[in-house]
Amino acid sequence: MVDVIIIGAGPAGLTAAIYALRAKKSVLVFESNMVGGQIVNTLDIENYPVNPHISGYDFATNLKKQAEELGATIINEKVVSIENDTNKKVKTEQNVYEGKTIIIASGLENRTLSIPNELELVGKGVSFCATCDGNFFRGKDVAVVGGGNTALEDALYLSNIVNKVYLIHRRNEFRGDTKTVEQIKTKSNIELVLESTISSINGKNALENIVVLNRDGSMRTIPISALFIAVGKKPNTDYLNGLINTDESGFIISDESCKTNIEGIFVAGDIREKKVRQLVTATSDGAVAALEAINYLNNN
Repeated sequence: MVDVIIIGAGPAGLTAAIYALRAKKSVLVFESNMVGGQIVNTLDIENYPVNPHISGYDFATNLKKQAEELGATIINEKVVSIENDTNKKVKTEQNVYEGKTIIIASGLENRTLSIPNELELVGKGVSFCATCDGNFFRGKDVAVVGGGNTALEDALYLSNIVNKVYLIHRRNEFRGDTKTVEQIKTKSNIELVLESTISSINGKNALENIVVLNRDGSMRTIPISALFIAVGKKPNTDYLNGLINTDESGFIISDESCKTNIEGIFVAGDIREKKVRQLVTATSDGAVAALEAINYLNNN
């Protein structure tokens, strides 16, 4: 039995752990993927106060170290369900854990294109993480699909290590930051493939090519060694099984206190229904959720 169970070891979850541990509460943090969450894939963080230039990997590493030095226990197990009993129960694929409170900070997961062969070729040319897998395709031709900041940053990163990047987007304008779009346009080895969608992903043991459908009806086969998919994220809430109230998109409903509809269960980070999803708002949520959990523990 612990005081606080935190689901997710991204910026929100680790910040919550730091605050709870400083209040002398016992804490377990669960993470089934990479500690640090999505921020690990950001090459250069420019908008976080105090440190204007730090890589996402270094930020996450420092945050993890800070939490562990305070006594955080990070368990690499996937949470499959939670229960609201006399005590809260968190079930993973391996074990069942009990806690007095839960902070849900499981973040977002990658959206897919829902195209045949997409998932079958993951690890064989199809990837959702350019910074993780880009070096495997050094000197090759690759493609990035998406129109937001992640896709733009992926294309810029890859342009420095691969031969050519095809940047595919269904619209004729990008949703990302103007500064990043301007950087993209200066790169001679990035070709913009706009008003286009991928209609097929082809290859048996490895990715060989993609077929792109343009809005005018024309089709084009592009031989590539890798396809990096960056078409957005969705809230990782499937394991909640309807216990926690969410909006129609699956984001957890709460007010600024980060309280959910279940007493003693809180939410923090990008998984929460809100207008702004930034690193600074994730860490803010983590602090608020932890302080609310501490207050709940001290009064129950």
